[in-house]
Amino acid sequence: MSYYAATATPFAALPPLTGAVQADICVIGAGYTGLGAALELAQRGVSVIVLEAGRVGSQASGLNGGQVHTGQRRDQVWLEKTVGLDDAMALWRLAQDARAHLHATVADHAIACDLKPGMIHARHRPGGEAEDAAHIEHMAGRYGYDALSLIGRHALANDLGTDVYHGGLLDRDGGHLHALNLALGLARAAMAAGAVIHERSRALSWTRQGGKIVVFTAHGRVTCDQLILSGDGSLNHMAGPAQARVMPINNFILTTEPLGDLADQIIASDAAVADSRFVVNYFRKTSDGRLLFGGGENYRPGFPGDIAGFVRRHMLKVYPRLKDVKIDHAWGGTLGITINRVPFVGEVAPGVRVASGYSGQGVMLAPYVGKLLADAALGEGAGVELLSRLPTPPFPGGRLLRWPLTVAGLSWYAMRDRL
Repeated sequence: MSYYAATATPFAALPPLTGAVQADICVIGAGYTGLGAALELAQRGVSVIVLEAGRVGSQASGLNGGQVHTGQRRDQVWLEKTVGLDDAMALWRLAQDARAHLHATVADHAIACDLKPGMIHARHRPGGEAEDAAHIEHMAGRYGYDALSLIGRHALANDLGTDVYHGGLLDRDGGHLHALNLALGLARAAMAAGAVIHERSRALSWTRQGGKIVVFTAHGRVTCDQLILSGDGSLNHMAGPAQARVMPINNFILTTEPLGDLADQIIASDAAVADSRFVVNYFRKTSDGRLLFGGGENYRPGFPGDIAGFVRRHMLKVYPRLKDVKIDHAWGGTLGITINRVPFVGEVAPGVRVASGYSGQGVMLAPYVGKLLADAALGEGAGVELLSRLPTPPFPGGRLLRWPLTVAGLSWYAMRDRL
């Protein structure tokens, strides 16, 4: 069981779909994106039904590291070179709107998800201070973003309680939260506004009948005017071109037992931390004084037999002082990535829209992208159109070879972290 499931605000099981029902819009997936869409639609008087294969937040939205990163997954310089300055600036504004939307949603609906400020990016190799300083100057000068500051090696060691990093930068507008409680809070808010959510109702297929879209589950069907697909790494053939552009990978996390007085010596600032490795180590303290640590991933179906041992090896490289600390929870989750690490968002068929492949940036972006999908369904498509211009080419190799080719490439980059 994950730490999140063990500490979540109680949430009663919701009935699966049985029989034939109708709605204006059907949403597949009760994660951040789908729930963000359902909340926006219901608040605007639209009838919406959400189909979830498991429980609310049971996939990436309720299993991730809970880190709130600002901006897009790729930095603004990359975006400027890739999509041009105008779109890059629009994407920054969209990301800032997403951050504001997250904070407003948590406040407006009293979602108890332990949302806290502060995000540290730590360099795992010497050098890089000049690049960090240039990034800070660029963001302040071109985008007016002044929440970034350099952290020297000694100051970072004093804050984190480890000397394995070589400095970094602090993003004061980043943060962290209880991932599952955010999803459950979004679900409660959506249902209070009138949305209907069916758990254990895996969508199997969809088709068009008489000008309508019909979505089939094992025991029922939803007839609707429009469809939103938000399954991220779990999307299948129903998502059309998204399937070739989004690859599922598995990531793993543990939490220690409560650290007692030792908690005061680790991440004194109470910020979230992510390092500069290709396979990122990311960690933070929980509200009850544990260390939550994510490290390691794999690129094939299935999880390691000993997840706690798998992640603990990574944790001890950062915090060898925790070698005798008990591990209370360890779990894995599946997320979607794209080649360029930007989300795949757009209309894949008339009236059918998809968002997937957040590549680790979903905590902050996904609820807002759900809102944008809802806006597009109601004829206000500027946000989705902007995101759809992000380049998300298909993975190379076609249906048969894309998996081994991608795994080989990702494994090579992961090996570089160990050199």
